[in-house]
Amino acid sequence: MIGFNEGGGTRTQIPPAVSLTDKVFAPEGWLHALLGLEHRPQQESMAQAVSRTMAMDTPLVFEAGTGVGKSLAYLVPGILQAVSEKRPLIVSSHTIALQQQLKNHDIPLVRRLFDHVPELEPYRGFKVALLVGRGNYLCGHRLARAIQTKADLFGGPEVAELERIRDWASVTKHGLREELTPAPNPDVWEWVNADSSSCNSKNCSPQTCFFRKALAERSEAQVIIVNHSLLFSLISAGLSPGGKSRGVLFADDFLVLDEAHTVPEIATNHFGVSLSSYGIERALKILYNPKTKKGLLSKFGSRKEQECVVRAIDASQSFFNEIRRRYLDQTDVLRLHKPDWTEPLLHRPLGTVANQLKQLRQDIQEESVQQELADHASKLDAMLKALTHCLAMEEDDEVYWLEKTGRRRSIVNLRTAPIDVASFLRDSVFHRETSVTLTSATLSSAQGMSPFLRRVGAEGEDHAVEASPFDYERNVQIYIAEDAPGPERGSGRLDIPYLSETIAYCAEQVEGGTLALFTSYADMNKVAAQLAEPLKAAQRPLLTQGAGLSRIELKNRFVEAGNAVLLGTESFWTGFDVPGPALSQVIITRLPFEIPTHPIAEARAEWIRRQGGNPFTGMTLPEAVIQFRQGIGRLVRKQDDTGRMVILDSRILKKEYGRHFIDALPKRHYARFNRFDRESIMR
Repeated sequence: MIGFNEGGGTRTQIPPAVSLTDKVFAPEGWLHALLGLEHRPQQESMAQAVSRTMAMDTPLVFEAGTGVGKSLAYLVPGILQAVSEKRPLIVSSHTIALQQQLKNHDIPLVRRLFDHVPELEPYRGFKVALLVGRGNYLCGHRLARAIQTKADLFGGPEVAELERIRDWASVTKHGLREELTPAPNPDVWEWVNADSSSCNSKNCSPQTCFFRKALAERSEAQVIIVNHSLLFSLISAGLSPGGKSRGVLFADDFLVLDEAHTVPEIATNHFGVSLSSYGIERALKILYNPKTKKGLLSKFGSRKEQECVVRAIDASQSFFNEIRRRYLDQTDVLRLHKPDWTEPLLHRPLGTVANQLKQLRQDIQEESVQQELADHASKLDAMLKALTHCLAMEEDDEVYWLEKTGRRRSIVNLRTAPIDVASFLRDSVFHRETSVTLTSATLSSAQGMSPFLRRVGAEGEDHAVEASPFDYERNVQIYIAEDAPGPERGSGRLDIPYLSETIAYCAEQVEGGTLALFTSYADMNKVAAQLAEPLKAAQRPLLTQGAGLSRIELKNRFVEAGNAVLLGTESFWTGFDVPGPALSQVIITRLPFEIPTHPIAEARAEWIRRQGGNPFTGMTLPEAVIQFRQGIGRLVRKQDDTGRMVILDSRILKKEYGRHFIDALPKRHYARFNRFDRESIMR
């Protein structure tokens, strides 16, 4: 156990937050005696480790298996520490589901505990705030300005949308975009959200602006909940404490990163550059849309500025069309290797518009309009900087690539990312002189936690593992198909008829629902097409990711049906939490190896080879095992959950590396089956 020692070795006084945490989680402690929750030794161990590293302002990486109760194990000591030291606790998660669990279940449970224990009375009044990007909030000042100038900014349908937002503003509680159903038109929302310098303390107040209200709540809060994407976006934008100030996001804060297995990927995305044809064209058309004759410059600009925007739009379309024709005609993703890979045809038109906006700003008297013009000029300057970076390719430690995105693959993206994100995380997270706790149910592989620690720049930091307390041996059955056809060599395609037939068969063997996890959208959609008729005949709903329903809507329908078959890809391997019989079976259609030809994976593999390592054993395999553990972890979410895991990838039995996945299974015993004997084995 981590202790408290001075340089001479004498034991110092234990901080109040640490001693109180010990009393909360002890075998006959307050959590058990007053709330009736069972004592979990694994939870006690984690809470003690978290409280001690928080008190010493040191990092901790902690794997807590499903059922350990990790949320309470970091919330209780974290809140005690935050109130005692008058420092904000930042809790960051990856999924909305976990944020909702924290807000609606775990934090209220902590409040109940504090209300029942006299010794915890000084901590009862802790406050919690949710931090989301300012572009998600409605700004009252900007809404009023948009209504005032709507005839110049919007066409008919957009005016109706603006009026819908105005009506919603009078009833919404938090003014968050996600609270408006259906979601607002993005072109209208652009003019009313708080992501503008005109949304400031001079123009806005907590009484008139939802973002200012949220800021006021955040300044008084001891616990601030955020998501990983926003956290790393703010850090990469340079919004963390400067110089030698302690803290990751705010001065003197300390941090918990839950669902930490997602941190390397999310941080990689946010410490790079992303520039899209859609983003540039949208930014220009907000200024002036030649089709509708609407936009900021239709009222405040002259024909000269409007024509500059039109030329920039034309240049943008020509620039990205040429990239699509030259590089992305036969592929969706292409890595770039040499600088100046295309002509900088867009630089001058974009720069001209930015300069025109800056000049126009000098001629405008109204301060709000000046601020709007300055914001748009800054956005165009940032796009120009990103564009220059992508064409120059001057950083040796970055990977550069092009990709098509969007439903119709019509959007062209210019992307960069650090090859090794560890140094960025080391500097921005672990070397901030404050406590940082990373936790997840899956951080280790057959090589232990070393691959993950290296990936996030946490080598040498304290780390620990507590296994799940659930009785998998008794409550879970595991079946592995020994004759499942492997991916076709070269193409990576799977045997769709086999998958469809086997998934349909397995679904019929359970009364509850089945989650089938894929690594490819194409494979998933082909299987979905073949499953439609047999599942309809069996009166089992078929739900498919990407078929028009959001992740939350898919989950709700899955739970309501009770016997549905849900097909999902990457985002459903993690964070999909459905306890009870509604999810009675998880099917892994393929071991989740990352596509080795993706530019990031390819560049990281080259980097590992240059260092004398093996990319497969040092990167590909441990990351696939962690993802695999996440997938099978969807099945058992509470103590009395039961069900079946089915693995339809025979490489787990035939390949040498398969033992790493076998070792990752939550129980030692499993049954093999093939298509000829499955009826006798799987019934």
